Amino acid sequence: MTSTVLGPTLLVVCAVLALLAALVYRLADLGPWWVVPSASVRAAVQLAAVAVVLTAAMARLWSSLLILLVMFSVAAATAARRSRAARGSWWLAAPIALGLASVLPLLLVTDLVPLTGVALVPITGILLGGTMTAVSLAARRALDALGTGVGEVEAALSLGFLEREARLLVIRESAPDALLPSVDQARTAGLVTLPGAFVGVLLSTGSAAQAGAVQVLVLVGLLLAQSCAVAVTIELVAHGRLVRPDPARRG
Repeated sequence: MTSTVLGPTLLVVCAVLALLAALVYRLADLGPWWVVPSASVRAAVQLAAVAVVLTAAMARLWSSLLILLVMFSVAAATAARRSRAARGSWWLAAPIALGLASVLPLLLVTDLVPLTGVALVPITGILLGGTMTAVSLAARRALDALGTGVGEVEAALSLGFLEREARLLVIRESAPDALLPSVDQARTAGLVTLPGAFVGVLLSTGSAAQAGAVQVLVLVGLLLAQSCAVAVTIELVAHGRLVRPDPARRG
């Protein structure tokens, strides 16, 4: 099936889809019409480059680990930027690393994921991407909650609460929001959506049972990785490791 997909037809269909999306942008005034075409071209170039690099890198374990190190660095930098923290955003590398560490060792020890680049890079990439998103969302929501709940924190401090406890009273309710996309994906898998790992195994001539087993493994692993990462992220904000400037103190 892969040989059938790759070809001129793919280019034509992608171009038509991008142009139709641009037309919708234009008619509905959703923004500049060139957003989708430019994003599509960028995605194609980036994925083509990544495909070439990964094909060579995944042939050896050491080069696969190097690729994973680069991926982790980009994920940590992206989470730091999305958190909009003024100080301490580099701490977000810790919950991302913990999220991976809570899942990967068990997968490797049980040999569910062989210690080869071909298996390790895709699985780690899925876990890394989901964990990065959860961490950045948890940090941003927690910092937003602190920004709007200054009075509540000060009231808790006046009642004798420690700073960590006072902040947690305000930010704890924001934590589940960061996990909601992953939880919903797990709940609706197979009913509303067919996740990427499932489709990938099917397209690689695997059976439906194999595809389902791989997808369950990925979904459950994501839930654990993201839960651990979000828990640590909330603690980092509660301990004041990540902060935003106080608007009242500017100028």
